[in-house]
Amino acid sequence: MIQPVRRLTVLATLIAGSLMLQGCLVGAVVGTAGAVVGGAAKATGAVVGAGVDAVTTSDEETRARREREQRDDDREQRRCEQRRAAGRPC
Repeated sequence: MIQPVRRLTVLATLIAGSLMLQGCLVGAVVGTAGAVVGGAAKATGAVVGAGVDAVTTSDEETRARREREQRDDDREQRRCEQRRAAGRPC
């Protein structure tokens, strides 16, 4: 009788905890828990962490992407101006 009650309590705690955690925090907790378990779990934690990083974008990454896009646009604009100066279509 005690075993089913214990399982239910653990399950309720896990569900309540997961509802309180959001976004990156869930990935960090899962990654940390995976790293604690051991060898094979370390790979799982790394995959989860990489997945979280893949779907989130930091301000620095956003700024770098915008700068890269601006440089590409500037380069294309210069090429277009050179083509027009040479009498070719842009």
